Amino acid sequence: MEHLLLARVDDRLIHGQVMTAWMKLLPAKEILIADDKVAKDPFMTQVLTMAAPGGVKVKVYSVEQAAQALKEGLKAPSIMLAKTPLTYKKIMDLGAEIPEINIGGMGISGERKTLYKNIAADPQERDAIKEFINKGIQVKIQVIPADKVVDVSGLL
Repeated sequence: MEHLLLARVDDRLIHGQVMTAWMKLLPAKEILIADDKVAKDPFMTQVLTMAAPGGVKVKVYSVEQAAQALKEGLKAPSIMLAKTPLTYKKIMDLGAEIPEINIGGMGISGERKTLYKNIAADPQERDAIKEFINKGIQVKIQVIPADKVVDVSGLL
């Protein structure tokens, strides 16, 4: 797992400032996107590939492919992105290990209620986060590296 530098939840996936800030901090060579819908959408895949910083490879995986990649061991230092904690739950249910999850952008929509400042989670997402914490996985909110780290276990 040493090549997984960051497993992040961000419903915008790759976007300018945030990715630039994390890429400066972490020496990632690849950005792995775990999302069944995006994996089937060549246009979105292209948009996300173009949004990545120069010299960084973007790989878009289905949830199953992401779990497989983690289980086989990543070949390069990588940041993994998913739109919701439920994606990471599915990846772990398929047998992959993720030691720590960073929650970035999760906007208020549908059943999502505020978890912390402008970050929201619906009941299923909260249950998934509780499950991670119960398994000993550290779940932190840190939108950009300059922000202070907030331990999610104190918010649920």
